[in-house]
Amino acid sequence: MATKQAKKPSESKTYIPRLKRAYEESIQKELQQELNLDNVFEVPRLEKIVVNVGVGRAKDDKKLLEVASNTLRKITGQQPIEVAAKKAVAGFKLREGNKIGLKVTLRGNRMYEFADRLISLILPRLRDFRGVNKKAFDRSGNYSIGITDQSVFPELSYEETTTVHGLQAVFVIKCQQPEHARALLEKLGMPFEKENKE
Repeated sequence: MATKQAKKPSESKTYIPRLKRAYEESIQKELQQELNLDNVFEVPRLEKIVVNVGVGRAKDDKKLLEVASNTLRKITGQQPIEVAAKKAVAGFKLREGNKIGLKVTLRGNRMYEFADRLISLILPRLRDFRGVNKKAFDRSGNYSIGITDQSVFPELSYEETTTVHGLQAVFVIKCQQPEHARALLEKLGMPFEKENKE
């Protein structure tokens, strides 16, 4: 006869990121009402965040690849994957197989943690920040943010930001319509630029 095992205390109290809890407890219901959606599965949701760095200059400067890899590892908590060129481009002196980028795909708790830090901590630290671009959505509703200098991330020390490089974060959103994706990001706290009323 099988006996029931008691749950460990650590299993019952698992950590849930602040943004994920807010989505599950209130944002999801609010969006369903505001967007007039019949089914809860139609409500837009964050599927993954892809953070990538283009390091085309790495063929001349090998240190850049190490610096970019360290940046992604520190700010995401995951080991980045190297991306190689698929075809040769003579104009860029690029050969097939050259290392031209790094990327990290975040899902689950790490995705929500990164989104929370980016929205509430990193973006407000940008110089002359007036909000993110409203037009950076693609046809599927995915949203891209470009950051020109990695020094805005508090996880990096001064020595780790001496070789400057940019990065891009792509919010991959599962939604019925692209407008729904923007509604989700606004609820998550994304600071979109305000429209000029002239």
